[in-house]
Amino acid sequence: MFSRPSEPSTVAAVDLGSNSFHMIVAKVNGRDFQVMDKLREMVRLGAGLNKDKSLTPESQARALECLGRFGQRLKSLPPGSVRAVGTNTLRQVRDARPFLQAAESALGHPIEIIGGREEARLIYLGVAHGLAAGEERRLVVDIGGGSTELIVGDGFVPRLMESVHMGCVSMSRVCFPDGLITDKNMKRAELTGALEMRPIKSLFRESNWRLAFGSSGTIRAIRDAVIGAGWSTEREGITFDSLQKLREALIEFGQPGQIALAGVSTERQPVFAGGVAVLLSVFRAVNIEQMQVSDLALREGVLFDMLGRIHDEDVRESTVRAICRRYEVDNNQAGRVETTARALFAQVLGQWRMQGGEYAETLGWAARMHEIGLTVSHTQYHKHGGYLIANSDMAGFTREEQSILAALVRGHRQKFPKKTFRALPADLQHPAARLCVLLRLSVLLHRSRSPNLRIEALLNAEEDNLSLRFPPGWLKSHTLARMELKQEARQLRDAGFRLNYTD
Repeated sequence: MFSRPSEPSTVAAVDLGSNSFHMIVAKVNGRDFQVMDKLREMVRLGAGLNKDKSLTPESQARALECLGRFGQRLKSLPPGSVRAVGTNTLRQVRDARPFLQAAESALGHPIEIIGGREEARLIYLGVAHGLAAGEERRLVVDIGGGSTELIVGDGFVPRLMESVHMGCVSMSRVCFPDGLITDKNMKRAELTGALEMRPIKSLFRESNWRLAFGSSGTIRAIRDAVIGAGWSTEREGITFDSLQKLREALIEFGQPGQIALAGVSTERQPVFAGGVAVLLSVFRAVNIEQMQVSDLALREGVLFDMLGRIHDEDVRESTVRAICRRYEVDNNQAGRVETTARALFAQVLGQWRMQGGEYAETLGWAARMHEIGLTVSHTQYHKHGGYLIANSDMAGFTREEQSILAALVRGHRQKFPKKTFRALPADLQHPAARLCVLLRLSVLLHRSRSPNLRIEALLNAEEDNLSLRFPPGWLKSHTLARMELKQEARQLRDAGFRLNYTD
């Protein structure tokens, strides 16, 4: 999570979906990009998810072979210029880390698992960039292999986002287990979809959207099928009437292998009926009469999000500001802690070999949010804050990034939580622990909350041995800070760090 590109000329996005894996490579052109290459493979990772939430060896092998081929195309791109995201199936895997390590080795770049609402935000970002400018409120629907995302937004700003646990692969597995497309199986699938949509249908019906757009391969295949059969036109896109005719045609075909419709490839046939049932459920729940189809989706949204980060338009920054407002953070105190934390980091980044990444931003975000737990209770507020960060929907942040921030906030005071950091991915445990030490020192030094206090400390690091030096007489005149530094040295010793301090 700590890698950041510095003005790359080429970027790439990889979407590890439940049905298909996609890769897009693009040349950066200012704040836009020009697509140079695209690859797509039907992996059906979701079909290999067992009841115990583990992946079958066969599905893992298909995924790794695909990522190996993607990796051959991406091996020339530098670290930070490729962003790979895993969606619904990888969100569900009980212990995804062993598979992710093998997948990252095959791809040659890190892989992030994103939450459902973050997936929805990125989908909307991609679709919105492909639409004509307008003030109409839009509904965007994306059907994946294991989940369906619904977003309502204006321009490039999503206003309402939800991720529903149904997709073309999961619906096909549950409601068409025998592979037969019968009226009974289709009704069961539509009822399942209606139940999934029930908790959110009123929200979306009342959200005042005017135009509906669909993305994903499933919806594009449905559009091609209804237009190819003459049930709709290019201008109309997918209509509710054409969707119902498609439903009846599928029942007449009876079996996936017998489907003979434009846009429905052999590899899509096994999950096509499930995708149609999902879209019918969405149409009925949200009262959609007509839907246009976008050729842009999650992977393009990932690229636009990368460009935003490169050009300092990082949505994570606005997310942190919003969280601080929501939990009524004392921004003056948070700012003082952040300033000191960044100053200490700047002195040791070379010694700790932490240059060229997002370490400073991560530390700064944690400093600004370290007191959000006070809205719950002052007692153990660092634990409350860590919980809130770990379990909130934070736009722009991956699950891994949230776990790092949660660990920093959880560990910023009292006993150093070694178990919390051991729960992080192995390659992130030590860097995150070091950032936490800097945050702890900054919070400690600003315990007085004085707006006039200036911290002019020199920090030196030899691996995990820290030497903190203050101006002459500073410790003598700040007896409380001296006492707390003594206590902090004991707590850090238990975590494997040695702290010496003098003036």
